[in-house]
Amino acid sequence: MSDNIKKQEERNAIVRKKMLDLHDVKVVAMPSDSPWLRPVRLTFTQDGKKKNWDVARIHDSVAIIVFNKSRKTLVFVRQFRPAVYNAMLPEKYQNVDTNIYRPENGLSVELCAGIVDKDLPIIEIARDELKEECGYEAPAESFEKVITYRSIAATCGRHTMYYVEVTDDMKIHPGGGDESEGELIEVVEMTIPEAKAYISSEEVLSPPAFLYGVTWFLANKINSYS
Repeated sequence: MSDNIKKQEERNAIVRKKMLDLHDVKVVAMPSDSPWLRPVRLTFTQDGKKKNWDVARIHDSVAIIVFNKSRKTLVFVRQFRPAVYNAMLPEKYQNVDTNIYRPENGLSVELCAGIVDKDLPIIEIARDELKEECGYEAPAESFEKVITYRSIAATCGRHTMYYVEVTDDMKIHPGGGDESEGELIEVVEMTIPEAKAYISSEEVLSPPAFLYGVTWFLANKINSYS
């Protein structure tokens, strides 16, 4: 086992323990000054009919499909997502018993990603997220833009996806996010067969962007590495 892999596994074990150390969970009303979601009710007349729709603005974001050429693995992240956890709770304001509603049910495997909250080119934000979350230092010219799309439902944001190839030599630290900002992130590697099996599961604990990213890789890059 290489030193990088050993350090990553040790780091993941520490992060997993911290992620699942969940206590004093409460479901309360959203404050009106939330910096993350800004919900409003949009009212309008369409085709002569009065309508309304509850919507919210969210931050734009960037996501990166990461492939490690040294080990022929796709590199993802695993995080505790409060929205995922909340989805299994009863719809009421309450104190939550974590012995009944286990924190493990809030874990999600995702692409390396982050919100666009700095006055920087998006490619530089992508480089920062790759370094913070996965521990790889990659030059801007190694990033290939895949697509820019919008999530459309009750929320709408502009999301840009990149593809980047890395090697073990580009690994500068174990990753795991910025702990000073409260981030707890595991780095997850899957071989190509493992990634195929995962997205073919009956229930995939990952967002649509993850599924698109893996499918894009399989459609466009797999012939170079299979």
